[in-house]
Amino acid sequence: MMANTVEADGQLTPEEQKRLTADMNRSLRLRKIRSLLLVAPLVIFILVTFVSPIASMLFRSIDNPQIIEYMPNTSAAVAEWDADSNQLPGEEVFAALVDDLVTGRKNHTIGKAATRLNYEKSGMRSLLTGSARKAARLKPPFKDKLIQINSDWGELDTWRVIKRESRPYTASYYIAAFDMETTPSGEIKFLPEQQQIYLKLFWRTVWMSLLITAMTLLLGYPVSYLLASLPMRIANMLMILVLLPFWTSLLVRTSSWIAMLQGEGVINDVLVWFGLVDDDNRLSMIYNATGTVITMTHILLPFMILPLYSVMKTIPPSYMRAARSLGATPFTAFYKVYLPQSVPGISAGAILVFILAIGYYITPALVGGQTGQFIGNMIAYHMQSSLNWGLAAALGVILLVLVLGLYAAYSRLLGTNNQMSLR
Repeated sequence: MMANTVEADGQLTPEEQKRLTADMNRSLRLRKIRSLLLVAPLVIFILVTFVSPIASMLFRSIDNPQIIEYMPNTSAAVAEWDADSNQLPGEEVFAALVDDLVTGRKNHTIGKAATRLNYEKSGMRSLLTGSARKAARLKPPFKDKLIQINSDWGELDTWRVIKRESRPYTASYYIAAFDMETTPSGEIKFLPEQQQIYLKLFWRTVWMSLLITAMTLLLGYPVSYLLASLPMRIANMLMILVLLPFWTSLLVRTSSWIAMLQGEGVINDVLVWFGLVDDDNRLSMIYNATGTVITMTHILLPFMILPLYSVMKTIPPSYMRAARSLGATPFTAFYKVYLPQSVPGISAGAILVFILAIGYYITPALVGGQTGQFIGNMIAYHMQSSLNWGLAAALGVILLVLVLGLYAAYSRLLGTNNQMSLR
């Protein structure tokens, strides 16, 4: 008998119940901790490689520290100036400017502030750097002497730009990304059509990505159907041909298409040899939108075939035979029975190819010319050449929002559960 631990009716004493509950809770906590430790490396990896870069991009697209950091006296003084007064700032603002120009030239930081202002108003870089070279020799009063050095210091627009960009955060990058500008009066308006770049690139990127997705589906669906219908031994041999591009460098595949599509390339030579085109009128299939579509369709085709094949392989062939035995024509049996069951593969492949295509920039840069460039090429340009990282970040954020919006619309129309049925 366990008289000390169990009461006469066989129930645990309150002390034992409390101890047992504590032991169970401790065991559950240890189990949760072990589970968290198992997924911790994955969570850290996602935070470092995915969440952190996106957060950095979002912050950089509005961050505006250059003027405050490299022209602190000017930014503080110009904050008290009324930009709508139609009068130039007072002597104290010009004195602060001279102090910042002298310090900036000595510390080699004036160029960073000048570059930032030049994004907003052309000529600001030369204005600041030229004035900085002479600022150390100036004596009070500074206002008239700075205007004598460069008459742009006597323009209200110059000071309005400095005042507008003397804030820690700015929407200027997004305004530029939408092909808009802020007028001296503070009004935001679209640039003239001949100066608009980014909206046209966004539109081109979307419709060409949709075209590439449609082309991969058109070419990949029959291949996937064939692979799913053949015996496993033959299908595995053909699958090697599908996977072969993954074992070849992207640059090699892109360069091979340049050799195929150029004016003196293989395809044009064959067409001329068959007499389909004249030797003096060879087709222009490279360094344009055509070259981008053809090359990217080939590169992304495996990403459409593999999801389709994985779904088609699970569709029992007996369904088609049953439909045929019930009197359906081959087309009706395919349309009513087979195609609806392959919709999950179509959905997965289309999403995968479209998202990959809309963010491509290497292939369009090599074969796209002027008419086949994507928005990714402009983002890379601002990251590597113009060094306007704020504008590059803003373009990246807009592209991210655009993709998420299109995905939300796609999910709403077709459903993420991939259970759409054709009627």
